[in-house]
Amino acid sequence: MTAITAPSKGALTRAAILDAAIARFGRDGYRATSVADIARDAGLSGTAAYAYFANKEALFLAAVDHDTAAVIREGIEAVAEGGGDPRLLDRSVAATQNWRQSLVFTLVEALDHHPLARRLLGGLEPEVSARVMDIPALNELRRACSRQLREEQAQGLVRADVDPEVLGRGVVTIMLSLLMSVTQLGVDATLGYAAEVSAVFDAALNPPSA
Repeated sequence: MTAITAPSKGALTRAAILDAAIARFGRDGYRATSVADIARDAGLSGTAAYAYFANKEALFLAAVDHDTAAVIREGIEAVAEGGGDPRLLDRSVAATQNWRQSLVFTLVEALDHHPLARRLLGGLEPEVSARVMDIPALNELRRACSRQLREEQAQGLVRADVDPEVLGRGVVTIMLSLLMSVTQLGVDATLGYAAEVSAVFDAALNPPSA
């Protein structure tokens, strides 16, 4: 049996700095935030963060990656769990296909407790907004969607003449566009069209006989 090693003091300090950076950058933005502010929020001296991050930009980018990856991981879990969300608009859809809708709700709700990711998707940090496309966790979400589509294809629930790898990437791209719309236009203005988005997915993916 492998013993579980407790995080080192340095790892805990770095995590505390990242958490403080996510909260402060998410609230005040990059330009209005100083490294000293973040260090004080983490209960450290004003220069302590420089032992872990070379400069303010490095700390900001690390915070962006960490917070955005956390949102994406919640989406991966939603895909793995499949359907069953009581808010799903079409209760007649097979349970294995409900993940397409539950993924949207999961990602939108995740933004409520990931302030820096929300700020990024809201277009408030335009210099780094494109960075979200390169987050490693996003590739995990693409693979999870492709894997789910491939399984549904084997069950006859998804058209046999489509490439699940390509469609998995397409699903994630559409989801990101929806997230950006939600953060910039509001939930009511965007999710009111969830049924139409679901209809597009169904038209693109479902076999003609479904």
